[in-house]
Amino acid sequence: MKKGILLVGLLFSVMLQAQQSVNIIPQPLSLTLKKGSFVIDDKTAIESSKSDKEAQKVALFFENFVNKVSKVKVKSISAKNTKKISFLIEKNAELGEEGYTINVSPETVSVKATTSKGLFYGMQSLVQTLPLVKGNDWVQIPAMEIKDNPRFKWRGVMLDVCRYFFTVDMMKQYIDLMASYKMNVLHWHLTEDQGWRIEIKKYPRLTEIGSVRNGTIIGRYPGKGNTNVPVTGFYTQDQVKELVKYASDRAITIIPEIEMPGHSSAAIAAYPELSCFPKERTKFKDTIFSLQSRKELAEGRLKFVQETWGVFEDVYAPTEYTFKFLEDVIDEIIPLFPSKYIHIGGDECPKESWKRSEFCQNLIKEKGLKDEHGLQSYFITRMEKYINSKGKSIIGWDEILEGGLAPNATVMSWRGEKGGVEAAKLNHDVIMTPGDPCYLNRPQGDPETEPVGGWGVVNLKRVYAYEPIPSELSAEQAKHVLGSQGNFWTEYIPTFEHLQYMSLPRLLALSEVMWSPKDKRDWKEFRQRLNPHFKSFEAKGLKYSKGDFRALITTATIDNVLSIVLDTENPDAVIYYTTDGSIPTAESFKYTKPIAIDKSLTIKAITVLDGKVMTSKPAEQSFVYNKALGKKITYDNKYSSSYKASGDNALIDGIKGTKDITKNWHGFQINDIVATIDLGAGIDGNSISIGCIQNWAKWVFLPQWVKFEISQDGINFKEIKTIGNEVAPTQKGDILKEFKVDFPQQKIMKVRVTAKSLGDIPTGHTDEKQKPWLFADEISIN
Repeated sequence: MKKGILLVGLLFSVMLQAQQSVNIIPQPLSLTLKKGSFVIDDKTAIESSKSDKEAQKVALFFENFVNKVSKVKVKSISAKNTKKISFLIEKNAELGEEGYTINVSPETVSVKATTSKGLFYGMQSLVQTLPLVKGNDWVQIPAMEIKDNPRFKWRGVMLDVCRYFFTVDMMKQYIDLMASYKMNVLHWHLTEDQGWRIEIKKYPRLTEIGSVRNGTIIGRYPGKGNTNVPVTGFYTQDQVKELVKYASDRAITIIPEIEMPGHSSAAIAAYPELSCFPKERTKFKDTIFSLQSRKELAEGRLKFVQETWGVFEDVYAPTEYTFKFLEDVIDEIIPLFPSKYIHIGGDECPKESWKRSEFCQNLIKEKGLKDEHGLQSYFITRMEKYINSKGKSIIGWDEILEGGLAPNATVMSWRGEKGGVEAAKLNHDVIMTPGDPCYLNRPQGDPETEPVGGWGVVNLKRVYAYEPIPSELSAEQAKHVLGSQGNFWTEYIPTFEHLQYMSLPRLLALSEVMWSPKDKRDWKEFRQRLNPHFKSFEAKGLKYSKGDFRALITTATIDNVLSIVLDTENPDAVIYYTTDGSIPTAESFKYTKPIAIDKSLTIKAITVLDGKVMTSKPAEQSFVYNKALGKKITYDNKYSSSYKASGDNALIDGIKGTKDITKNWHGFQINDIVATIDLGAGIDGNSISIGCIQNWAKWVFLPQWVKFEISQDGINFKEIKTIGNEVAPTQKGDILKEFKVDFPQQKIMKVRVTAKSLGDIPTGHTDEKQKPWLFADEISIN
């Protein structure tokens, strides 16, 4: 009898735990758990209004999912003894277009919404309460009440299918993934320098020639050879219609992007007359040309689809021929996409060909334009008028602000948030998608253990912390922020499995940023809700990153002592470490508090969860001890927010920069580096050094010279020495250089280091005369 009571109690405890473990992502507006649960079994019927086909469609989605995860065969028609799951569309002004309610009791389940979109989102929330394991004889849903609607109406993903092509079936799988987490916009990047991916019947060479790349550079740009493997593929108009409907059935709108006037090499390869100089050979950017392209070049072909990455001189000539071509393209695009918007790109438009073109210079004069930026604005505005005349609106990347914003344009802000703020203040709608943290093609963990990705690291916690509405916008201006999106530029994402890996789990964090109320977002609570979703990925065979299981190594000044701080984004993991260079295990030192740096050392750290080491390689960082560590540093010119490393103390944290410019380095563009270190009461010193790097491909150049100054009274400075740079700015590769001065030992209260920027990118570079970057890391004082 006692055993029976114990068993019943244990079963009740398990059921109670199950009902309380509701891990819906994104977090609903309100969720109240109740006693008991609804059990789906063979006596359960799924109902919807017989006259409402959209509600029936949502009900069928749910029925199919139940059949996938259980042996239950739910009925579509209820009898007297059946339990009901109802999907109903009812007018409710409070819910808006995408809101929904869920009510679950032991007897009934009802999902209600004003529209089929809201009903679909309610169904997805309900699905997330179901088990992942297949083969159950019954399925349990916790008793609860949910009322929910989204914070932003634009919850998007941008997918570049030009660098690498994804099949129709792959696209459908990705749309399903987006729909699972209530994303509602697929921004489809269809044209680029490296491939044209959509059929235009009036211009067949766009897909015959423009969709074929003869090869691709090997490895990270500028590459170590060429694959000599063609990358091909495009979507027929029938396939586009199929995907648009498939997405629409899942409450997702597909918005096409047709790039103009830059990023147009593939179109120009197909129709050279679109360029300013049809008889000039395509200019390649430090590329290693494929064998097939070399053969075609020898046979007299002049224009090619690009085989490497970056920004090229290819740009549409603003001629009547070009405008007629683009209008014809738009005419075929519009019937395929019912969306309100057409994205016209507008980013990274090169101006060199326009500067050299007599036609373009005459057009600038004829139209009374200020310069080539004005010509870009003229180009975008003209295309906007045509697209508006067809009942559509345009979206462009924030460069469309250059030379004046087209009257009705929506701005997609990617170069930080500055463009979006400017556009919102001009009463234009904006979508906030800054590179950090919305470029999800960047690694989500340590670049040394993650697959090759874009420059920089965007980890899960950083994505979750993003706030799409900048603080400088007023409440009225903030209404112009439609939402945000995650962007997948696929230069380094060659397979669908890799796309999954880069998406997961960050896509879930971004979905909650865009859906859930700001004040309901809680990192630790989200991270706990996320764990069951990892199991869901595994059950579905989806690839995902475990980057957030890694140990994070940072520094902090505590009681005037620079210390090592270890952390992990996973709140349940335990950190173990070593400082002698050995590989840590679960028998090594357990991290409990910051570790003071009082000598040079190398720390290695692992995370352990449920007795299992969670990463294949330990996190590792070497620290070089010197007398600047933990002191106060100030800058005359602030470093770029895109290259801020660990923050203000990155130059005096004991961590020396490596050839990976995404880590540890402070980056300055346009400005010189002027850094002053306050040594407090003073130290005895006899040497000062600063490390810099040159990376030709990434616009990073060594300084012209470095000046070292010291102050012995904390007020007045005297120059110790200015050291010139003997490395030519034209020298390519990754060049690390330490500028160092030695002098007789003396008391020092402050040190000032000035590094002079190059000024302009040197002649001969494909981006000559642009503003270069100056990178520095680790100022050492001994």
